[in-house]
Amino acid sequence: MTDERRSPRKTTVTLAVATAALAAVIFIADTATLLDIAVATLYVVVVLIAARFCKPRSVVLVGLGCVALTVLSWALAPPARPSVETLINEFISIVTIGVVTALALHAQQTVSTLRNQANLLDLTHDPIFSRDMDGKILYWNRGAEELYGFKGAEALGAVAPTLLQTTFVTPLEQIMTRLLREGRWEGELINRKADGTSVVVTSRWSLQRDNAAQPALILETNIDISERKRMEEALQQAQSDLARLNRVLVVGEMTASIAHEVNQPIAAVVTSANAGLRWLDARPPVLEEVRQALTRIEKDANRAREVVSRVRALVKKVPPRIEHWDLNEAVGEVVALTRPELLRNGVGLRNDLSDDVRLVKGDRVQLQQVLMNLIVNAIEAMTGVHGRPRELTISTARADPDTAMVEVRDTGTGIDPGHLNRLFQSFYTTKAEGMGMGLAISRSIVETHGGRLEAAPNEPHGAVFRFTLPTRKNAQASTEVLRS
Repeated sequence: MTDERRSPRKTTVTLAVATAALAAVIFIADTATLLDIAVATLYVVVVLIAARFCKPRSVVLVGLGCVALTVLSWALAPPARPSVETLINEFISIVTIGVVTALALHAQQTVSTLRNQANLLDLTHDPIFSRDMDGKILYWNRGAEELYGFKGAEALGAVAPTLLQTTFVTPLEQIMTRLLREGRWEGELINRKADGTSVVVTSRWSLQRDNAAQPALILETNIDISERKRMEEALQQAQSDLARLNRVLVVGEMTASIAHEVNQPIAAVVTSANAGLRWLDARPPVLEEVRQALTRIEKDANRAREVVSRVRALVKKVPPRIEHWDLNEAVGEVVALTRPELLRNGVGLRNDLSDDVRLVKGDRVQLQQVLMNLIVNAIEAMTGVHGRPRELTISTARADPDTAMVEVRDTGTGIDPGHLNRLFQSFYTTKAEGMGMGLAISRSIVETHGGRLEAAPNEPHGAVFRFTLPTRKNAQASTEVLRS
């Protein structure tokens, strides 16, 4: 038998012997005392001690035994002149022993219930602990020990936020205000384990009040979501990489048009440079013509640089930039980049940009990618159209006071009504060489910004794609989503 098992048993035996000895001493004193005092009342001490190590049935037997000893003392040494006072004292002793026995049994049952409840809380793997309103830990279950690495002896009495070095995502003052108002709070916290590593938890707080309805203690239940957060971050990174790949592929499809767009100003630069050299070689040099040639070179070089900058902005890997920007200006930049593709495919462009729509909030590059995807899809849908005009209409408008709308309308082959619900599914495509990711990524980007992307047939021919964005007044919620 180990020392741990022997020690509690030895303590129980010691208490039993001490209790029996105390009962014997009280019995002798009660029997030998001739004064009219209720010595037998001291048996309540025997009952209370027995309640600490005896089972309920044994406590009842101890109480009955104490009553029997009281009666036996009276029988062995009855008072010479029994009086009302002595009878009352004897009755008080017996009643007191009975009441204390009943209270001891009730206390045992209460303690047993609480112990069973605590054992049930220990069965869960989730950390559960309670603390008073000053933050001192009153209860610390096994799940808390396993997650945080602090044993119960270390945690009890410690201030929870200090012990766990808690980082509050929501300010503590706001948490307590809501807790006192509603009686509960739920949110994310960052705690630190005993080994110094951080853990992200979903925390639920419940407020318990005392009989006077005053805040008494807080019960906190935590769920470790560190792994889930890491997976969400990895998924977000994968989505970002996939969106960038989609931009690269779209730009790749437009390589010929982009090359043509860049070659035009470069060819103009070469022409202007040759002309400038000829004017310098003239005798005398015609400086005014040279100045005009240099001006044209600067203008054409800037044109080429703008094209390259727009392409680089779309394909380079950069984190989302949440800012206010001019929607119509951003649309104009995408149109400028896709204009050669429109010309090459004989597509007429009509801009219908509303002056009522200006600043929106979000990541400019991501939303320009959405628009570019829609324009490229519209151009491809019209390549097989003959016998009627190929027209692309890009419009902006205010859908409501807090929402802007961008619409891309083409006169292409249109959309099969039976496929409308599948258009935005990943890997669904009607193109022979398509990946089926462009529209799925576009919808994801728009929804992340707090908007919607929808498609519908265009009358009499073609398709309409429109997406909404919150304006500056209604962009706070989407900003929080993008930053998280």
